[in-house]
Amino acid sequence: MSNLEAAAPAFPFLGPILAAIAVWFSWRACKRQRLIDTLPTSKVQGVFIGLVELNGTAETDTPVTSFLAELTCVHYAYKVEEKWSRQVTSEETDSEGRTRTVTRTETGWTTVASGGQSIPFYLKDDTGLILIQLEGAEIDPESVFDELCTPLNPLYYAKGPAAAIIDSDMERRFTEQVIRYQAQVFVVGQARERADKVEPEIAADPQAEMFLISVRSEKEVARSYRFHFWGFGVSSIFLAAAGCLAHDAALHFRENIDPFIYAALGSAFLFIWLIGWMVVVYNSIVSLRQRVRQGWAQIDVQLKRRFDLIPNLVNIVQGYKQYEAETQTVLADLRHQLEATPPGQAGDDFQAVTPEIRLVAERYPDLKASESFLNLQKSLADTETRIALARSYFNDIATFYNTRLESVPDCWIATLGVFKPETLMEANGFEREPVSISLSSTK
Repeated sequence: MSNLEAAAPAFPFLGPILAAIAVWFSWRACKRQRLIDTLPTSKVQGVFIGLVELNGTAETDTPVTSFLAELTCVHYAYKVEEKWSRQVTSEETDSEGRTRTVTRTETGWTTVASGGQSIPFYLKDDTGLILIQLEGAEIDPESVFDELCTPLNPLYYAKGPAAAIIDSDMERRFTEQVIRYQAQVFVVGQARERADKVEPEIAADPQAEMFLISVRSEKEVARSYRFHFWGFGVSSIFLAAAGCLAHDAALHFRENIDPFIYAALGSAFLFIWLIGWMVVVYNSIVSLRQRVRQGWAQIDVQLKRRFDLIPNLVNIVQGYKQYEAETQTVLADLRHQLEATPPGQAGDDFQAVTPEIRLVAERYPDLKASESFLNLQKSLADTETRIALARSYFNDIATFYNTRLESVPDCWIATLGVFKPETLMEANGFEREPVSISLSSTK
């Protein structure tokens, strides 16, 4: 009996096992592709806490130099492999019980050196900078070095070890991947508050669905996951039947093998794949709905931040004009803006206060010389920008959510749950009427 025939009983089990692994990778790719497609790209200044998607350049004051290509970068990883060949002799027994000696040549590559370095960097866009911690991230870098050489090439020993491995063919492959300094990067990760200052950063989080840093564009990354989804999915169907086919081939295609087995196994894995896909789609819609709610909560957070700053403004102005009654009136006018009224519901709309802050400064020229007032004015202006970005993020994520509910095949899956479209915030609901901050004398 040959070695192939001896291993034949394991083939029917090996096929389904490989098919199950392929199905899992297909589901994983589908989940990631849908996450990237439905997560709006945020501006740095609009990043709060939670899963975010960003585009920008990799910036740092202390870039590193890669080992092989000697490029300025924020991350690099290199590997040196050495080729080997050896003769292997074994004994095999055929179906008639005859033993024979077989000699074959085996070749392969062994890693003889590797290394790299990653440093935290800032992602920069047109609104600001945010710190990116690379530790724990899935890094998709750029390949910048790939060279085969022999000892005649100075690179062979200059960047590789001096000693050769056993059975070496005296041929080495040098490869390196980097994220260049100031390269365009695409990041999906969890935003959290920095430990050293009140600013967000992107860092690894065990609860996050993804932490990816890629030099490819969003469309290229999504296209890659889409290809993996279909590739692994289709492969799982054929792998299930291939196990039995290999079993039959090893046993010289026994006559009692029923072809229905192949169709049954392939259909079973097709059904499992489709059920898993439905679960992934349903969960992605649920996750998207939660992000819509989180986006709305972020608007409330920024409104509360602004609400806390307003009394400080009033106190500063009181130092120049003591009108207690009117100060209380101002606070009362602003108090209703602590929380935003959800779109489509009756209630007060929050408005911008920046125009009125400028009017106050013009009314009391001495305020312009007050450092406290200038700092507070800047904080309020930043807060207004954050509110605008939070509102923009809410509208973006709500639009993605509504589109999913109306698109095929998501609309079919959405009927299984109670999913309702979200109303978008109208622009005139934000700055329709500025808040009045009147500190003039009333006698």
